[in-house]
Amino acid sequence: MVTAVSARKPFTGTGRVPPLENGAHLGAREFLRRYEAMPELKKAELINGIVYMASPVRLDQHGEPDNLIQGWLCSYSVATPGVKAATNATTRLGPDDVPQPDGLLRIVPECGGQARLDPKGYLLGAPELVAEVSASTASLDVRDKLTSYRRAGVREYVVWRTEDAAVDWWVLDEDEYRPLAADAGGVLRSRVFPGLWLDTTALLAGDGARFMAVLRAGLESPEHAAFVADLSRGVSQ
Repeated sequence: MVTAVSARKPFTGTGRVPPLENGAHLGAREFLRRYEAMPELKKAELINGIVYMASPVRLDQHGEPDNLIQGWLCSYSVATPGVKAATNATTRLGPDDVPQPDGLLRIVPECGGQARLDPKGYLLGAPELVAEVSASTASLDVRDKLTSYRRAGVREYVVWRTEDAAVDWWVLDEDEYRPLAADAGGVLRSRVFPGLWLDTTALLAGDGARFMAVLRAGLESPEHAAFVADLSRGVSQ
């Protein structure tokens, strides 16, 4: 965990743009100003007013698992008009929170979604679902980020803790995150995105074929068809 040592400084709008530094205390506006001035930087986040910068990405603990999660989210969005997926998109949740989640699903505003694009192309507001693949950042993802996402109103939050071989899926219920219970077959089924099914056993075993087959079954379910019909009428759950 990064220890913050610097005090928050007000944005003056003059002089050279300082670089982002791990542990710096900043507001969202100043964080984005510094981030935009560092095009070589691939990933940085502001969580509860503290800057976190990414470590090198390991293939087995993050790169390959992330690819599988992105395929899962992308396949769902392609089959669900009115829903869009994104990867590593800077998201403005509030004055102290600008995360860059590994993956997200959002309902477009025209269909009742709660987030929209700002004039610079950043996502403004909470997407309906966020997914993180966690290895070395597990403590951040299941503690500080969880608090930020809950506070902002992210309705579902999925964390694959690769080093622990575990998947957490939380659902927002009366301003608190509650664990999503699996069905009798051990499959997690989204409440916000009907048909978004996740077979944790297949995922953790690296059985990509079965993992995607379970998703296809969800996409062929009556509840997914009803959701698509609702979205076409501009209605979200």
